[in-house]
Amino acid sequence: MSAPVYKRILLKLSGEALMGEDSYGINRDTITRIVNEVKSVVDMGVQVAVVIGGGNIFRGVAPAAAGMDRATADYMGMLATVMNALALQDAFRVNGVVSRVQSALNIEQVAEPYIRGKAIRYLEEGRVVIFGAGTGNPFFTTDTAAALRGMEMNADIVIKATKVDGVYTDDPNKNPNATRYQRLSFDEAIQKNLKVMDATAFTLCRDQKMPLAVLSIFKPGALARFVAGEDEGTLVHC
Repeated sequence: MSAPVYKRILLKLSGEALMGEDSYGINRDTITRIVNEVKSVVDMGVQVAVVIGGGNIFRGVAPAAAGMDRATADYMGMLATVMNALALQDAFRVNGVVSRVQSALNIEQVAEPYIRGKAIRYLEEGRVVIFGAGTGNPFFTTDTAAALRGMEMNADIVIKATKVDGVYTDDPNKNPNATRYQRLSFDEAIQKNLKVMDATAFTLCRDQKMPLAVLSIFKPGALARFVAGEDEGTLVHC
């Protein structure tokens, strides 16, 4: 594998990625595969911060949340991301990777509070930092949390790791002729109405000139190849 072209990355993982083929919750085999993909990048000397979503857990209580106050439902979702962050930390531990969980909500019994300086120091020490509870505010998605934390951590790039291996001209599951974009500018993505990230997160990255990438966390070696500068996923840049 070539030397990495990025020194520090912010990896955005959806909660749904942890479900595997299950309808909700955390699939142990799936989380182990994800951790192994991240570990391969850590072993290259790349500093990795992670923002994790909570859809896999919140999906199980979503019917009960129907009609609930939006802020209350969002706080429930934030707690779900903390649960995922703890599960991810334990999976890293089992695989020999030192990690730390920081929460935007004050839950000191289970996670450190988010402190920017401490998080940066952990990254410099080679530890993976997992950010839970989103931004700590309702009405903001974990995509926005990823963009925000990526800038606060002085990351070189924000990588959205999903089930698809990039941004396509059309839905590749429905259109076999759809092609993957290798590179896009922010303006091109807007003009083509491509849903790269949540609109607030996308605008934040564009305004702060933070590169974005979309790739598959389930394609073996894709994350490491992208970090090494090879043709994987889709890069969105200024």
